[in-house]
Amino acid sequence: MAKVLIVFLFLFSGFSAKPAGQDSLKFVDAASLPLVGKGFDDTENRYERLPARLKGVTRDPVWVLSTNSSGLAIRFRTSSRVIGAKWEVTRDVVMNHFTPTGIKGLDLYCLVDGEWKFVNSARPTGKFTEAVIIAHMTPEEREFMLYLPLYDGLSHLEIGIEPGSEIGVPLVELPRREKPVVFYGTSITQGGCATRAGMAYPNILSRMLGRETINLGFSGNGKLDLEVAEAMAEIDASCFVIDCLPNVTVQLMKDNYARFLDIIRGKNPEVPILLVENIRYTHMAFDQNTAAFVNDKNNLLKDIWQERKTQGDRNIFYMKGDNLIGDDLEATVDGVHLTDLGFLRMAEKMYPEIKRLIE
Repeated sequence: MAKVLIVFLFLFSGFSAKPAGQDSLKFVDAASLPLVGKGFDDTENRYERLPARLKGVTRDPVWVLSTNSSGLAIRFRTSSRVIGAKWEVTRDVVMNHFTPTGIKGLDLYCLVDGEWKFVNSARPTGKFTEAVIIAHMTPEEREFMLYLPLYDGLSHLEIGIEPGSEIGVPLVELPRREKPVVFYGTSITQGGCATRAGMAYPNILSRMLGRETINLGFSGNGKLDLEVAEAMAEIDASCFVIDCLPNVTVQLMKDNYARFLDIIRGKNPEVPILLVENIRYTHMAFDQNTAAFVNDKNNLLKDIWQERKTQGDRNIFYMKGDNLIGDDLEATVDGVHLTDLGFLRMAEKMYPEIKRLIE
């Protein structure tokens, strides 16, 4: 009996030990590897989303949110059987409706037969984390993409591999980096509340389209700030997707929506612009005030779109929000912010239209 107990304790302790290979990994600064999903080179920190010149110009909440690394990903290749990471976030954000893996974790994908396949997520333990993401792989060269945190900043990142292995730049250009799709919007665009970074809908669409996407979603602050439009207009995009209605009022739309579009169109006369209605919040089935508020904004957006078309803009397009996340009321965490199911449904609905526009 004592011998059986000893064996049991030995096996049980093995499950609580560090994953195989963590102590012996060599770590490489991710700054030496390509970063995809970034719209501007002139940022204060490599893992930020707006140019440094907007600091003190755009509203403070927009600037702070722009330091979140949503939509950014490291591309690399290696034959290591183990992949790990060390990373430090800037704020150690915690929310009561959003998983830590989505807020400040990492999310690893591998390219298999031309398609991106989820490998594993790196679960954060706090402001600084060291973790093995995957182990026990066969020693063959593979291409990887490591998504960065959605709702926290990243001050430093290293990728760990076996000491005898090498890590290098990718040989396959996927996602295609020429002429990205640029998304402007709200917390939903930024990725709230995906369980992991790869499930934010712009990231899903990037994999589906095989095209780089730029995430300019600002939680609670997609409020048609004109200086953001001016920065966006500088990106050599294949399509601009404007998905900001959850953060605006009818009056703000009347004041700024047309001006926001004018700024983008001024530098991009032929680039498709897709205007997206407010999604149908699940609680709209019960909350009549919210239903009226959303319907008023959607009706005004349709009027804006039709007026632009009447004025001769042949490259402005419209997407209704009725079925973007389904109609079974099951696609949100809190009636507004999406689960992975909601994000996947949204991406699947948007994919055919965006694919048509960029081709």
